[in-house]
Amino acid sequence: MADAVIELDQVSLGWRDRVAVRDVSGTFARGSLTAIVGPNGAGKSTLVKGIMGLVSPLRGQIRLADDARTQIACLPQLGELDRSFPITVYDLVAMGAWRRVGPWKRFDAAERERVQSALEVVGLADFGPRIIGTLSGGQLQRALFARLLLHDAHTLLLDEPFAAVDRHTTEDLMALLHEWHGQGRTVIAVLHDLDLVRAHFPQALLMAGQAVAWGATENVLTAENLHLARHLCAGDYL
Repeated sequence: MADAVIELDQVSLGWRDRVAVRDVSGTFARGSLTAIVGPNGAGKSTLVKGIMGLVSPLRGQIRLADDARTQIACLPQLGELDRSFPITVYDLVAMGAWRRVGPWKRFDAAERERVQSALEVVGLADFGPRIIGTLSGGQLQRALFARLLLHDAHTLLLDEPFAAVDRHTTEDLMALLHEWHGQGRTVIAVLHDLDLVRAHFPQALLMAGQAVAWGATENVLTAENLHLARHLCAGDYL
């Protein structure tokens, strides 16, 4: 696992009698930029949850490099966030500093500067006092990216980061992903827009309850592989 930050060894994931991901093996190389794609119900989000330790493997092993165990952060789907909870944008972003600050350390001036700087980077400099329930989908996603900036993690997992956001927001946030990748960070994102994947992600993993293909994007997103993935998710036997 010398150059791998995450290694999957015959991993199956699911709940009770339902297996959502079957026998996936492969590695995410350190510093790679990878898109996880596939039809609805392909197990993409379940795989991310497995890597984050939120779902335990039914079989197989998920191995993280030593530094990744403490230097990994995840951006969840917008639908998983309770927008009715009365938290401000500033406090949502500040939660990204938890690993450094913890429950007892003082949230000092340096951390406050980091929060404000992150808000400025994502275009929300004046949004700190706003309650998150008042934000649009794109504004909330920008705030979640700012929280990732506070994490300052080496490995980043993003689950549908561009869902329900406009083109301008997508371009701004995609530029941030490229910046993180350029800094040597490992970036893994669940995506649906295949044109976006082809344009920006050199590596791809095509899921359909199992790994249909994994490698260079141009070799993964072929018509044949996409056809196979659709049929596998539909339960067809070819």
